[in-house]
Amino acid sequence: MSDDPGAASVADAGPGGRAPPPAGAPSTGWRLTARRFARNRLAVVGLVVFLAVTLAVTLAGLSPHDPDRTNLRERFAPPSLTHPFGTDDLGRDTLTRVLYGGRISLLVGFLSMGFSIAVGTVVGGLAGYAGGWLDSLLMRFTDLFLSLPSLFVLIVLSTMLADSPFARAYGGTLMIVLIIGALSWMVVARIVRSSVLSIREQAFVEAARANGASHARLMVRHVLPNALGPIFVQATLQVAVAIIAESGLSYLGFGIQPPTATWGNMLKDAQTYLTRMPWLAVFPGVMIFLTVMSVNAIGDGLRDAFDPRKAL
Repeated sequence: MSDDPGAASVADAGPGGRAPPPAGAPSTGWRLTARRFARNRLAVVGLVVFLAVTLAVTLAGLSPHDPDRTNLRERFAPPSLTHPFGTDDLGRDTLTRVLYGGRISLLVGFLSMGFSIAVGTVVGGLAGYAGGWLDSLLMRFTDLFLSLPSLFVLIVLSTMLADSPFARAYGGTLMIVLIIGALSWMVVARIVRSSVLSIREQAFVEAARANGASHARLMVRHVLPNALGPIFVQATLQVAVAIIAESGLSYLGFGIQPPTATWGNMLKDAQTYLTRMPWLAVFPGVMIFLTVMSVNAIGDGLRDAFDPRKAL
């Protein structure tokens, strides 16, 4: 038996001549990211709360009450065993409406996030990888959108498009999704551009380019996969931004209109009775608070988890 440690390492090497990691060695990649995330207690609590909220609104159909059924005999009933969150001015069960409203609010949040992430990734990726005049053009275009007063533009667009053929054909929810997404991709574009500018100069990208990889292959196989960390972090934060934007629009009366329940228009309807029947505003407000805070905690946890400077 040879005493040469090099011979032993070659003998133990697996396919491709690479030695397997020693037993008990720390995991890399996604497992390492998950381990870092699990060490952040606030992020884990946020994930649990967000999953609980998502599960609750998903199972809203199990409620024995109809969210739109009125019962004037039970209007303004305080919280009780029959109606844990009380009833509103039309006798509708508030808990049921909060759960069904959560479906709409979360749907708007996720769809708007997907739209803004897609647009921001394309714009930022092209700008960062191509550089030169295309980078300048796309970034000036991004700056133009950043200069717009978001809330004012949201109100104007939602008002202008409320009675449009598109809104009648596809519903107000999709219209709100597109408006919010179209006004929230700019931060994503800047973050993706910054990541791509750094990644494209790495040695492994240069090696792939020297081996004849096309620009499309470099972007899809090498650059964008290594920029997923910042994209995932921003995606979680975009959900919170979209929920707040939808709630604000609905509260001001320019978002999704009744009788469809959302957390925002429930708050709008409750403001008249705030001092006499506070539960009408407290419960949808608490749901917005819990959802946004949990999503922000998840985003902070992901930011730390994807940071390579963080120790195990």
